[in-house]
Amino acid sequence: MKTVLSVLLMLAIAAVPAAAQGKVTKETVPGITNYAHLETTVACAGAITPESVGQIKQMGFVSIINLREATEQGANVEAESAAAKKAGLNYYHVPFNGGMPTAAAVDDFLKAITSKGAEPAFIHCAGGNRAASMWFVKRALIDKWPIDKAMAEATDLGFTAQPLKTFMTDYVKAHQK
Repeated sequence: MKTVLSVLLMLAIAAVPAAAQGKVTKETVPGITNYAHLETTVACAGAITPESVGQIKQMGFVSIINLREATEQGANVEAESAAAKKAGLNYYHVPFNGGMPTAAAVDDFLKAITSKGAEPAFIHCAGGNRAASMWFVKRALIDKWPIDKAMAEATDLGFTAQPLKTFMTDYVKAHQK
């Protein structure tokens, strides 16, 4: 009996790290490209329409963090910001170019996501890659997750671009305390 309890205890302990990483659910949502929701406090997605902002509020999010540059085709930052304000959502615009990433943009994202009232947050860019990359940094630096665990979750959310993975991993390593 003691052996059975010991084995069950070891299995339970081994399951804790797996359970701690959130389960990513991908859904089709009208007006939202590549919607991936994490069971914790975030969704990462691609492009959204201003008309989808009310639906984002209904999903339970209290803020939108838009990583699109205003000059991107289809990015309607002003209309999205106005829709967020109308819906009563906090809105953060943190322009981030995934092809030419800067530490300043990552710093700005971390300030936004750690602001009072920012979570649960709906983070988006055009396709979801940049949004998932920022979540990776948040998990590694703010939540103190191991890099490999944070990367696995971010990959499930849509983090795919290897040059951006290299930049973000280097950023995390340079900023770990």
